Amino acid sequence: MKRSVLTRYRVMAYVTAVMLLVLCTCMIFKYGFHMGKDLTLVVSQIHGVLYIIYLVFAFDLGSKAKWPVGKLLWVLISGTIPTAAFFVERKVVREVEPLVADGSPVTVKA
Repeated sequence: MKRSVLTRYRVMAYVTAVMLLVLCTCMIFKYGFHMGKDLTLVVSQIHGVLYIIYLVFAFDLGSKAKWPVGKLLWVLISGTIPTAAFFVERKVVREVEPLVADGSPVTVKA
């Protein structure tokens, strides 16, 4: 497996987790203090698009790492639980790191 697959996942895991925290903060201001309705709409749409990208990258990593369906679902759902993606990302990196190619060129025999 290429390192770029893991890197893409890691970046999107952090970005999605941070945007989810921003969205939660916006929701608190929207419903708790009755302000920031327009900002909440924009942040929720941005988070939605980023979460879809996260799903694609996490599914790509899971299929290349040959994860069982249950583990793949847990990784996919972790982008919807505030702060869960931070912890799941660290665990995934520890498990997938040995599978990542060392970056040396591979020769193909004809």
